[in-house]
Amino acid sequence: MAQSNGRLLLHTSAGNKNAAKSLIAAEYVGVKIEITPSFQFGVSNKTPEFLKLNPLGKVPVLETPDGAIFESNAIARYVARLKSNALFGSSAIDAAHVEQWIDFATTEIDANIFRWLGPIRGRVPFSAEVQKFAIEAVQRALAALNTHLSTQTYMVGHFVTLADVVLMSNLSLGYQNLFTEEFTRPYLHVDRYFWTLINLPHFKKHLGEVVRVEKLAVPPTGDTPTKKEKAHPAKKEKPKESSKPKEEVSKPKEITPADTSFDDEEEAAPKPKAKNPLDFLPPSPMVLDSWKRLYSNTKAKDFREVAIKGFWEMYDPEGYSLWFCYYKYNDENTVPFVTMNKVSGFLQRMDFIRKYAFGKVCILGESAPYKIKGVWLFRGPEIPQQVKDECYDIELYDWHKVDITDEVQKERVSAYFEEPDDIEGEKLLEAKCFK
Repeated sequence: MAQSNGRLLLHTSAGNKNAAKSLIAAEYVGVKIEITPSFQFGVSNKTPEFLKLNPLGKVPVLETPDGAIFESNAIARYVARLKSNALFGSSAIDAAHVEQWIDFATTEIDANIFRWLGPIRGRVPFSAEVQKFAIEAVQRALAALNTHLSTQTYMVGHFVTLADVVLMSNLSLGYQNLFTEEFTRPYLHVDRYFWTLINLPHFKKHLGEVVRVEKLAVPPTGDTPTKKEKAHPAKKEKPKESSKPKEEVSKPKEITPADTSFDDEEEAAPKPKAKNPLDFLPPSPMVLDSWKRLYSNTKAKDFREVAIKGFWEMYDPEGYSLWFCYYKYNDENTVPFVTMNKVSGFLQRMDFIRKYAFGKVCILGESAPYKIKGVWLFRGPEIPQQVKDECYDIELYDWHKVDITDEVQKERVSAYFEEPDDIEGEKLLEAKCFK
């Protein structure tokens, strides 16, 4: 990891809107910030050197002559104060209002944009309740902004302050991914403010050419399979069938003193945990949870010597099987976050087998089309039948059983687990773990 040596050195991935906060602030106060060349998120931020700067492995991180700073707002505040306090207004009350709107931009705008956008990008599981909460929270925040901006050109005073810098960086994510023209129609002053500031030179330089989203994407809930995902269509009727008895029970007219439906309903709860066919397999000396703990708790610098070595020592080829999976339709993978949505949706739909499986699915390639490849560990000698029955994604992949007597295949499994810069000669873009 490069040292600052008197410089300000920013570690960040390309196009990071949080890094843009400090870069825009630096432009306004006349401070020079260098950016780490060839920084690759998912690789560069996992090195021991980087983790000394930020133990969470997140970006951006700013190296200064006096030490490292992480958290984007803290970095922006530091940069904004290096030469003057101009970005904090012209009085104590201005400075307080700048801090007020920075907090607002973070807790009311940014946090709820993430709750809304996260499932669309496959970063977090989808929840209808959470999405509803997030959208309503964003609407309340934009309404408050709209009222404030009805009499203001900038958030505080008559010039750009750090409040504008932070707010614009956060709003840009919303306008590019969520805020359609119809959505922001009630907030005309917010629209005016955003499109005015986004075209100012310093903002445009670091936030780029912002193009408003035309149509809102939807989270990958698994309810609308593509034409390639039509295998087992009847499976989707199962939730309706299982909920039907509960609907009948809930009708007062159908309940009698002799009715035992509520007892049956209580007994039904543990049924998913009752004897899974895989529970009838002969005992295995390999304990899957032990491997998952080893995987999760091993530091990156020790992974090859500790986790990988430990896996092969505990692996039981009679009680478990390893499988390579290769996505069949990689020519469609032209947008990184859409490709990641496919992987995230796949892993979400595999949740029912979590007790009996471990997987690593990777997106490979430096440019489109991106390839989806991975490796899975399943209890038993074959891919479990319930996986074939319950998860239609299984038919979107080619599956090849790993021959552990072949050292090349064995090393390929190790590589997927370890996540090096390259796998099978292709650049690792992103990886998802199922554990």
